[in-house]
Amino acid sequence: MSSSSFAVLVPGLAVPLFALLVLFIAAYWKVFEKAGQPGWAVLIPLYNSYVLIKIAGRPGWWLLLFFIPVINVFLLLAISIDVAKAFGKTIGFGFGLWILSFIFYPILGFGSAVYTEPTGVRPYYQN
Repeated sequence: MSSSSFAVLVPGLAVPLFALLVLFIAAYWKVFEKAGQPGWAVLIPLYNSYVLIKIAGRPGWWLLLFFIPVINVFLLLAISIDVAKAFGKTIGFGFGLWILSFIFYPILGFGSAVYTEPTGVRPYYQN
């Protein structure tokens, strides 16, 4: 690949990726605001994870579990399901938030979903 084709390829990929990044940040911002949290929190690393944990109704110390390999994958699944439930969505939507977050968070943020305060930690076998 010549340097001239590289110069065309990089901006050609960077612009759409930047647009997707802005859309994703805006979607998270809306989700945070719907949950009564500051939207700007999405811009601060680690704090945004803490806020998402609180939106899910889980204890803040769960943030420490994000640093444990393998556990963090299942932790993110649990948080995704809890966020979906807090917005009146199904467990299937929670799996969507986990696997295809770039599609499901904009649906949650820009859609008509309404946040309801979770009532603490609850087992998954209860609705």
